[in-house]
Amino acid sequence: MNDWELAALSPSHWPAVRAVYLEGVATGSATFETNAPEWDSWDQHHLAHSRLTLWRAGELAGWAALSPVSYRPVYAGVAEVSVYVAAAFRGQGAGRVLLSTLVESAEQHGIWTLQAVIFPENQASLRLHQNCGFRVVGRREKIGKMGDVWRDTLLLERRSTRVGIEV
Repeated sequence: MNDWELAALSPSHWPAVRAVYLEGVATGSATFETNAPEWDSWDQHHLAHSRLTLWRAGELAGWAALSPVSYRPVYAGVAEVSVYVAAAFRGQGAGRVLLSTLVESAEQHGIWTLQAVIFPENQASLRLHQNCGFRVVGRREKIGKMGDVWRDTLLLERRSTRVGIEV
């Protein structure tokens, strides 16, 4: 039974979205960040379109959004994905619903390449992205420090087969 409800992410959702983000921060395998930004900062750094929330029985199951990878015009169709699933909803398909819907929305808004930056240890996120058409294109070694430890990340990409394919 499909009882997920998708909604556009709005400022009124921010407290719940922030709480889910902080759950991801606490895992140590979702982001280098150690805290969540305030709404204004988050809003400024994410594209205005393709902001999603996923709900079940009035509870936020997760959220997804896009960030520009560059402000240079040549990269206008390239964005980085963020997908966060609340701990209580992990392993139930919420990530797949969010990421597949985000891919559709991105293409509707002219995005031809999606990127994801994932810690190699985050196997659930790697599987999710690969199941949604992403492929590993590189490993960035010791790209950032978490506490006292230099961490690697994997760079994944998904190239649209519908947008930006003109010859």
